Order: sequence, then C-alpha cells, then structure tokens
Amino acid sequence: MTGVEAVPVPYTWVLALSAVLFAIGALGVLLRRNGIAIFLSLEIMLNSANLAFAAFAYRFAAGHATDAAALDGQIFIFFVIAVAAAEAAIGLALFVVHHRLKDSIDVDRANILRW
Repeated sequence: MTGVEAVPVPYTWVLALSAVLFAIGALGVLLRRNGIAIFLSLEIMLNSANLAFAAFAYRFAAGHATDAAALDGQIFIFFVIAVAAAEAAIGLALFVVHHRLKDSIDVDRANILRW
C-alpha cells in the first residue's frame, strides 16, 4: 500500500458500536408511538446483532486460523438478514392494512386489529 497503511479496527470497538446501536434501537421501540418508527428501531436492533456476529466471527477466525470458523458467523448473519427481510415484508403489509382501517399508524389506536 502507498501512503496510509490499513489498520484493523479492534473487535471490541465493533462490539461497543453494536451495543450502542442496540440501545438506540431499544429506546426507539420503547419511546415511539409511530408504527414505522418502531419498525425502523427493530431493524436497527437486528443490524446491531449482525454487527456483533461479524465481530465474533472475525475474532473466532483469527484465533483458530480456519476459513470454516469465519464462515459460521457469516451464515448467522445471512439468516438474520433473511428474517429481517421477512419481517419487513409482513410488517409493512400490516401497517398498510392498519392505515386503511384506522387512517393512522399510531400504535395507541390499534385495538387488536378489530374491524
């Protein structure tokens, strides 16, 4: 490399960032009333879990020096992304139905989705 050499970020910093993102997402879920904002906060929490899986996969692969060890963490990340995609499709469909019925996406107005 020319100029600045690549310095790897310690995995503890990545885990700290993951914890901060998870805390922000949890606060968003607990404090918001808008359904879309709650939904986005859940997505932030899932992404923080992905970041933690990536950090642990990096650390585990560095300690064992095998490609299969790094692949395990990446497989977990793939499944979390698949669950997040399914959640996005179903969650947004529920919000569309709720908006059609109540003319709002305020979660306080949801009465167990009664007609």
